[in-house]
Amino acid sequence: MEELQTKDIAEKIDLMKQIVSGFTDVIGKENEALKNNDVKTVKLLYEQKLKTVAAYRSLSAFFIKNRAAVSAFESKEKDELKELSGILDKALKTNEMLLKTRMEAGKKVMDTIIGIAKTTNKSNATSYGAHGTYTPLDNNRNALAFNRTL
Repeated sequence: MEELQTKDIAEKIDLMKQIVSGFTDVIGKENEALKNNDVKTVKLLYEQKLKTVAAYRSLSAFFIKNRAAVSAFESKEKDELKELSGILDKALKTNEMLLKTRMEAGKKVMDTIIGIAKTTNKSNATSYGAHGTYTPLDNNRNALAFNRTL
């Protein structure tokens, strides 16, 4: 029974190495696309990223459940998995930074567009004033909609 468990752990470690390598590859491609402002490639990688994350989480459950047995297991593959995991961690930190930067930049662009539209709209719009009377002077609360594809 002990041999089967050792064999099972070795197989899981080997599978995890493949998943971590694949995950690192996907994240690396996404990071490169984010650096090049290639949103199309980022969208194309989304499905692959989801599948890889699902496989990673699923296999991580095995390692968490069998933590003691995995900790006691010594092999070259386990050390390689630790190295690969470190590389993945660095790629994920870069990915997080690039995604946050992209989101903040997008928000600032949209805020700028909305600000310009409100300023332009303010000079052309009219509204009801504080006392319910029609006035062109109190028109700073106009509704504004925008198309996300801008």
